[in-house]
Amino acid sequence: MQRITHGSVRWMLAVGLVATAGVAAAQQPQPLGGLKLGQRPMPYAFVLATGPQRGQTFCYICDTADKPAVIVFARSLSEPLGKLAAKLDQAVADGIVPELRSWLTLLTAGAQPGSETRLVEWGRQHALRHVPLGVFEDEVGPPAYRLSRQADVTVVVFVQQKVVANFAFKAGELNDERVGEVVQALAKLK
Repeated sequence: MQRITHGSVRWMLAVGLVATAGVAAAQQPQPLGGLKLGQRPMPYAFVLATGPQRGQTFCYICDTADKPAVIVFARSLSEPLGKLAAKLDQAVADGIVPELRSWLTLLTAGAQPGSETRLVEWGRQHALRHVPLGVFEDEVGPPAYRLSRQADVTVVVFVQQKVVANFAFKAGELNDERVGEVVQALAKLK
């Protein structure tokens, strides 16, 4: 029969705590930038670079109300971002989710000459017709959204004024597989 000492009990407890903490950490979802699930997307205005209200400040959140929507916040324009925007553009055009709205907000460090022109050209390059593009002149983004400064792209999916999915991608993380994950999240809007 083995004798259990206080030292061996403490050691077993310590090992058990470390193992439990490791399992709990592995089960926690990765923290996201932006709004949490169930939160309400707050209004923000940005300068539209495309569409009939081009050059004007507009609030799509205010206009969207309870309709399903996808907001894309981006700090840079890239080919993978173009693929995501094109998939969202097609989803809006096809009406796979009735009354779906989507828009892309480019976050810049203040007023930058040529940013709207660059955004419009990028939109043309990716044949975007149903996803309005605009510029928010603060690279941090709208304060109520608490976007991660590490995220190059943040996607907020919501309906009935409640966030149902949220994605944050560091520079270089957005790829075809991740674009597919965002597109699959549109099913949560039905």
